[in-house]
Order: sequence, then C-alpha cells, then structure tokens
Amino acid sequence: MNKVGMNMFVWTMTMDEDLSDTLSFLQTNGFDFVEMPINDTNLAKWQRLGHQAKALGLGVQTCTICGPEYSLISSDETVRRAGIDYLKQVVDCAAAVGSKLLMGPMYAGFKTFTGKPATAEEWNWSVTGMREVAEHAQTKDVTLAIEYLNRFEIYLLTCADELVGYIEEVNHPNCRAAFDTFHANMEEKSVADALRKVAPYLVHVQISENDRSTPGQGHINFDEVFSTLNEIGYDGPIAIEAFGPNPPELAAATHIFRPMFESPEQLAVDGLAFIKIKSERVKEPNRVTGQSALV
Repeated sequence: MNKVGMNMFVWTMTMDEDLSDTLSFLQTNGFDFVEMPINDTNLAKWQRLGHQAKALGLGVQTCTICGPEYSLISSDETVRRAGIDYLKQVVDCAAAVGSKLLMGPMYAGFKTFTGKPATAEEWNWSVTGMREVAEHAQTKDVTLAIEYLNRFEIYLLTCADELVGYIEEVNHPNCRAAFDTFHANMEEKSVADALRKVAPYLVHVQISENDRSTPGQGHINFDEVFSTLNEIGYDGPIAIEAFGPNPPELAAATHIFRPMFESPEQLAVDGLAFIKIKSERVKEPNRVTGQSALV
C-alpha cells in the first residue's frame, strides 16, 4: 500500500508556528507522513521538528523551492554557486528532520523568467549544479525528487519529457522524479502517458486538484491517475497538496484569491478518504476478467 501524507502548505510556509495540534490531528486521522516545506537552514529547528513528528509516529518528507537568488540557471556564476551551496544545506536539514526524500523544482528560480525559452547553456548549468547537489544528498541518504511545474511558474522543466531528459542527464541515483497532478493537468496532452513516461524514475506523487482544492472535488480525472499508478506498479508515497487563503504570502504566490475548502482539517480528512477509496477500488479484481479495474 502507498503511504499517504499531507503537505503542510495549507497551514504554514515556514514551519515556525507551534504545529503540535496539527501534527497530532494528522496522525490521529490516519496519515502516514507529513510533507514539510524547508525554507531556512536552521538545523536545530529541523531536528526538533523531526523529534516531534517521530514521537507521534508520523513520517516526514520535505519539499523546497529556490528563489532568484539561488537559481541554478542564473547567468551570474555567483548566484548559481549560492544555489548549489544552499541546496546542500537544505539537504542537511531534510536529513535532520528525518526525511529521506526532498522534492520540488530545485533546478531553477521559482517564478523567475527571462521571457524566452530555456537555453542549452541554462540547461547545462542546472544539470551540472544538480549533479553536485545529488552527490551531497547521497552522503546524507536523501533522494532528490525533481518536480516539473507549469509554464506560469517556471520555464526550464514544464512537462514529463523534459523532466525525464533532465534526470537522465544528471545521471545520479539520488536524483529522481516527482509528479504533481495539478501541473500535469495543465501541461500534458495525456496525464496517463506522462505518468508512464516518468515511471522508471518516479519516487513521489502529489495529488492536487485543478483548482488546488480538495482532491476529488474538481475536474481532474483521478480514476485515470490511480488506474495508471496501479498499471505502472507505483508503490511509493502519495501526498495531498492544496493551497488556501492562508498563509497570505503563500496565497499571493499561488494566486489563491477565494476560499477553496471549508478548513484545512476538513480538506485533509476528505482528501485522505478520497485517496483511499480510489487506491482500493483500482486494485479490486474484476470478477469476469481477473484484471484490476475501477468500479
């Protein structure tokens, strides 16, 4: 069975608040892990949060982004160097909190555009930098799960084909693929084919609705998503990712201007129930053919 987690973005962007009640709520309601965003490199803080989650029996995975000051495709060599060094520190924090998986669009600056397609030089800068980060991640037993975004958030990797090409060029066992249904729904001609494309490298899946609300309450074809995950034999972690009006700085970055759900807690409960139903149904044998089928 896939382990199911909840991304903390609907509660926090920094993990600086007292989240004891939230973590306890998620564990009590059946989540296997939480996905914590890392936006600072305070090792002591991440060690403390790791102990807190472990005491509750919650696993931890992590995610991160890079701002323009840490972009691996900057034309400024000092910025690229700063990005590599920063990501190495983020890897250290991921290890400190007990996470063996660090996911996100780490290969370029988030919402940092030139107004032009990515160049071969930018691609090579990022690949070279990411290989160095992956080498460091290997020493910490952390795997990088690279996530492509939609064209309005980044421009280096925006589809499965580009993601696979990137991972193959980085060519390191600690650099693998993440898949987010929100971005795939926008950018792929076939979400199922995109999943099949990344399957050899896939280590993390984010279930995110087309409007960033509760999974199953939008228009993404999750029957197809879960059927394809079953087809490719994906048994890795699945996390719910959603965004709401809080925290306000994250709402501004993700362009959330109206409430998408009753409360983060209700979204988590309903989203988990939805994922469990879809995961169980897709694996039920068809009584006539003996094949797995959605019902």
